[in-house]
Amino acid sequence: MTGSSRRPRSGSRHRGAPLVASWDPRPPTPESAGPERAGRRVPVAALAVVLLALTGFVLARTLLAGDDVADVRPAAEGPVVGEAPSGGDLTDAALPTVPTAELPAGGDFPVSGRGTWRVVPGTTPQVGAGRVFTYTVEIEDGATLAEGDHAFGTAVAATLDDPRSWVGSGQIALRRVDASAGVVPDFRVSLTSQLTTRAQCGYQIRYEASCWKSDAGRVLINGARWVRGAGAFEGQLGLYRQYAMNHEVGHVFRNPHVPCGGNGDLAPVMMQQSFGVSDDYLAQLTDSSPQGVEIPRDGKVCRPNAWPFPVGGPVPR
Repeated sequence: MTGSSRRPRSGSRHRGAPLVASWDPRPPTPESAGPERAGRRVPVAALAVVLLALTGFVLARTLLAGDDVADVRPAAEGPVVGEAPSGGDLTDAALPTVPTAELPAGGDFPVSGRGTWRVVPGTTPQVGAGRVFTYTVEIEDGATLAEGDHAFGTAVAATLDDPRSWVGSGQIALRRVDASAGVVPDFRVSLTSQLTTRAQCGYQIRYEASCWKSDAGRVLINGARWVRGAGAFEGQLGLYRQYAMNHEVGHVFRNPHVPCGGNGDLAPVMMQQSFGVSDDYLAQLTDSSPQGVEIPRDGKVCRPNAWPFPVGGPVPR
C-alpha cells in the first residue's frame, strides 16, 4: 500500500501460542514424591507410560505452534510497498503484538493470475478542477471477482469522483477512459491477484498490501485485501476499499506515507491503514523495512478513514 513496490506476506501470519506445561510446579510432598506412595509402590512401567504421554503432549503442542507461523513466507524478494529502500526481514521476536496487519478471515479471493490486465469498459466525464489526469480501470487476466468486472469499475469511479477524494483539493481533475478512447492513460487502477501483487509490489513486510508502480503507471489493488479488507476497519469493507484506492492513487500524486496526526483523530489517508492505525504498531512493523518516512513511537492511535478530504475540502493530510 504505497509507493511503488513491496510485498505482502505469503498468506496470513498467525502467531503461535506460548507452550504451556500442564504439570503442578509446587514441590513434591511425601505423599506424592517418587514412585513410593503411602507404603505402596507404583510400578515403574506405569510411571514410564505417564512420562511418555506427557512428552508426547508437549511435543504435539510445540509442533502445532510451529504450524501457526510456518505458512507465511514470501514468493520472491523485492522492495516493500513503496519506492522506499528495502530493509531486512522482520524476525518473530520483532513482530508487533497486536495483529491488525493480519488479513481478516472471509471469502475467496484471486490468488494467482497471468500478469496481464484487461481494461474494464466504461468512461466518466471530467470531475474536479486543475490538471486533468486520465485513468483506466483494469483487472488481471485469470483473476475473477464474485461481483464481476463492472462492479469493480463502478466502485473505482465512484470513489475517485467523490468530492472527498483527491478532486477535493481543487488542483486535480480526474477522468476515466477505456480502450475505445485510443489514449494512453496517466495511470491505471488494476485489481490484481495476491501472488502477482507480491511479485510486483514486494513482500519484505509479510502482510498483504497494495502499491503504486510508478515505472508501469499502475496502481495495483491487491485482490486479497479487496475481498477481505483490513483489521483496523473492523469489518467496514466498503470503507476499506475506498481507502485502498485513495491511498494508492495518492502516491500517483507524489504523496508520501505519514503517521497519525493526533490521538483519536481520523487517520490521514496516506497512513498505512492496511497494516493498522497505531503509530507504535506501524513503527515496530516498519523498523526493518523503511517506508519512506519514519513513524514515531508516540502512542498515537487514529480512527480509520478513507478520504484525503473527509470534510469535502482541503485539510492537512
